[in-house]
Parts: sequence; structure tokens; C-alpha cells
Amino acid sequence: MSNWTLHPDCPADAQEGFKTLESVFELTGKKITNDPISDLIYLTIGKTGYYVKRYTAGGKGVRRWLGRPRLRGEWENLQLFEQWNLPSARLTAFGMEKFGPFFKRGSAITHELPETNDLAQLVKNKDSRIKDPQWIASVSKQLAHAARVMHSHRFAHGDFKWRNILVTTNGDPQTYLIDCPDGKFWIPPFLQYRKNKDIACLDKYGKQVLSRTQRLRFYLDYLEQDRLTEKDRRNLRHILRFFAGRE
Repeated sequence: MSNWTLHPDCPADAQEGFKTLESVFELTGKKITNDPISDLIYLTIGKTGYYVKRYTAGGKGVRRWLGRPRLRGEWENLQLFEQWNLPSARLTAFGMEKFGPFFKRGSAITHELPETNDLAQLVKNKDSRIKDPQWIASVSKQLAHAARVMHSHRFAHGDFKWRNILVTTNGDPQTYLIDCPDGKFWIPPFLQYRKNKDIACLDKYGKQVLSRTQRLRFYLDYLEQDRLTEKDRRNLRHILRFFAGRE
């Protein structure tokens, strides 16, 4: 059994290559990543760049056979971000094939976001923007908003790291969320732990390049408050200790 969805706005010159799951697995392009369960290629059709993620297994371990396939998590979470008006990679096509109840293969294709780079790469490249307080403040406020919106829906990203956040490198910064296959909804008492993990993931890299004032400003923006309550301080201490002994 196979299902495949091609976005109605897909340009005519890309429709032939993206029209079926079979045609997608025949595509060739620049190899970006490759692992035992998936590969990612980049290709240009016309004037538009596309990232094509192809899976040959639902996940690793038990997830290979049971539960929501990793690929399905990718496209469903991108759809959630669009629904919540959170800038993210835009889906062009997605779908999967099953053998009985088991995942066989599938793919998700997204539009390239021109003139962007992920935050971790900007740090690695020693980009001057990382030292610009106004640029950092704008990016920080956008990420605080994104985290607050996700968490207000009882949704946790699960891998909210700098490498999974794209930002424009020309003009005023605009952030985009990418690569969120593990994001899911949670209920109390597990929700708070997962929310804290998201913030701790951001701060794990943030504490290496940002000042304490910048990091605190992010948390206050996330809370939409001007100062911390005692409860906020207790929660913040938990966030700061989240990865203690695991780094």
C-alpha cells in the first residue's frame, strides 16, 4: 500500500520527478547525508532548490517496525508548524509505502530556504553576526516565540538544537524550524520535563557563545515576563542542570 501527496503549488518543471514515490527514489543529486535508514540529497530544478529525504526503514531498533515512522513525524510536524504560523521548511511532496502493516520506504521533499544557514554552522564559521547584540536579540526573540507556541500546544520539539534552526544571512534575520521527526504532544506530568529539555537543548550551545544576560533575556521572552518568580527560578535551575554529567 502506497500513499503520496504532491503539493498543488509544485512547479510544473518539478512535477515529473516528484509525481510518484517510485520516481523520487530514482532521483540523483548532491549527497548531503547518508545513514543506514535514510539519505538526503539536494537538487535544483529550474530556479528552485529542493531537499529530498528518503527513508528505507521506519526508524532504528523497535521503531523500525512499531510506532510512528520517523519520516511521518517529519512531515506531520512541519504541517503543525505551518498550522501554528511558525516559519519552517515548506513541504513539496511526502508519502510512504507499506508492506502490510510495516513501513517499507518513503520520502519527504522540502523547498530550499535561500540565503540561510543553521545557527551551529554560523558559530563554527565564526560569523560576525553572532557577535552583533541586535542580531542576536532578534533571533532570540523569534526562538522564544517559537518555543512558547509549541509548548502552549503541549508539543515538545525533542531536538531543539542550533543545527536544526535556519536563519537568513541577508538583511534582518528570520528563523526557520527544520528537522523535527521526534516532536510530539505530551501531557502532565511529562510535559514540563519535555519543555525543559527543549530549552536546555538551546542553552547547551547558547552558553558557549552568549552572555548570561542574553540567555536570561531569552527565558524572560519565552515566559512573556519582565522578571522571574520563585517558581520560574526553580524551573530555570532544573534547565541549567539538565545535561549535567552528560556533556
